[in-house]
Amino acid sequence: MRPVLAAALALIASAALLGAAPAGPGPLPGRMADTGGGDQLITAVAPDTGSTTGTVTWWDRGEGGQWVESGSTPARFGANGLVDGATRKQGTNTTPTGLYDLPYAFGIQPAPPGTTYAFRPVRAESWWCQDNASKDYNRWSEPRAADCRADQAEHMITYGTQYAHALVVGFNYRAPVRGRGAGIFLHVNGSGPTAGCVSVPADAMRTILAWARPSARPHIAIGTEGGATAVTRY
Repeated sequence: MRPVLAAALALIASAALLGAAPAGPGPLPGRMADTGGGDQLITAVAPDTGSTTGTVTWWDRGEGGQWVESGSTPARFGANGLVDGATRKQGTNTTPTGLYDLPYAFGIQPAPPGTTYAFRPVRAESWWCQDNASKDYNRWSEPRAADCRADQAEHMITYGTQYAHALVVGFNYRAPVRGRGAGIFLHVNGSGPTAGCVSVPADAMRTILAWARPSARPHIAIGTEGGATAVTRY
């Protein structure tokens, strides 16, 4: 085999092993391993695992099965970047990569006009429990459960900017693993990187909530442009 050809093949094989995004034209969802089976998808993509910024894009699948971009916005990630959701540890300020459902929306402010997604209003007694010893671990707790310590929970109404509007991300949600992490949301930007969530500008968050349709079963895919946590792997 000629040296040039051998080198080219080696580079291709190396890219495949690293999980690089498949080459070729077409919308990002069409190049992903899975999109959740619905007709709506949100992709949250960072350049690499050390990044705290990237892009959130929301997509619709048309009648012919082709994905069409419906909107896009700058995004923020965890202060310590991103990590594979399967190995993430609680309290690391990392955003978990992976493909997740979006159980419901919530907000301190009323649901944006046009919202059809299940929307839960935040009240003074609304908490999100992150106490590993509580039966309410990684759950909305209203009022706060007796076994959920206040210093191990988020008093949601105190996050007036971030939780004006938000979507629950189904990371570690259906069958929570203690110590894996709790309270991962798509929410409004705060003053900087997040503690592990994905955040977007307020107007983009309102647009996403008005766009999301329960019947379309939207999911969110969080990942990097390439490597072992490439969004195309999920």
